[in-house]
Amino acid sequence: MSMLEVDRLTRDYGGGKGVFDLTFRVGEGEVFGFLGPNGAGKTTTIRHLMGFIHPQAGSCRIDGMDCWRDRARIQRELGYIPGEIAFFDDMTGEEFLRFLEKYRGRAGAGRKAELLEMFELAPKGKIKKMSKGMKQKLGIVAAFMHDPRILLLDEPTSGLDPLMQNRFIQLLDAEKARGKTILLSSHIFEEVERTCDRVGIIRAGRLVADDPVETLRGRYLRSYTVTLESPEQAAAFARDFAGEQNGLQVTVRAQKSLENIFLEYYGGGENHGTHTV
Repeated sequence: MSMLEVDRLTRDYGGGKGVFDLTFRVGEGEVFGFLGPNGAGKTTTIRHLMGFIHPQAGSCRIDGMDCWRDRARIQRELGYIPGEIAFFDDMTGEEFLRFLEKYRGRAGAGRKAELLEMFELAPKGKIKKMSKGMKQKLGIVAAFMHDPRILLLDEPTSGLDPLMQNRFIQLLDAEKARGKTILLSSHIFEEVERTCDRVGIIRAGRLVADDPVETLRGRYLRSYTVTLESPEQAAAFARDFAGEQNGLQVTVRAQKSLENIFLEYYGGGENHGTHTV
């Protein structure tokens, strides 16, 4: 069952900017990585899913709801971290979280205390005096504290230190194990590789790849054949590098990282096959 559906979505800002005839699905309980450089259309897509923008053509649906027509309900129920977090700066962090609880009709419920402890955040100070990292933590708590079934996360670890980035990945792993549906847009490839079931790569507003992570890696498998001087050397080489020995020759296969695959899409590389050296 698809929980997120983007069907031929188009929003043309001119000059090649926007999204064009974009189509993809995210199944229930799936974590979908959404990759692309700045300006490729990731945030535009997510803003359509949140009902902030009306499509010029096509449609978006979440759990059967039209993202534009049912936007008020979607915005109350989903967990959302925007790429650029904006708050009511005159509020304290605690006041902002209480405001969200009332808006969602869930005052006093949820996972707020657990998440504040997890991310070592004391939200009593004014938001305008918070650092970038503290504001990002506040955004994470706000997105997850009502225990939503569906999460849209746009660069969720921006501004976090490595320790807090790892805590966030642990949180995503736990939410994935609980069957949450998650769309994750991130520039941190380790984050995507560790958590996502499937990856979509968007280029100039169009989807150029949509595959399970392992399928992408398999498609970009490289192999190297090395000739050694003796069978004993070949056997040792095969053992050390997990290769396949055939007489004096050893073949070693290596998968590219998700980052290298992404760069090939944007760098115009064509080294998609098998190579022998």
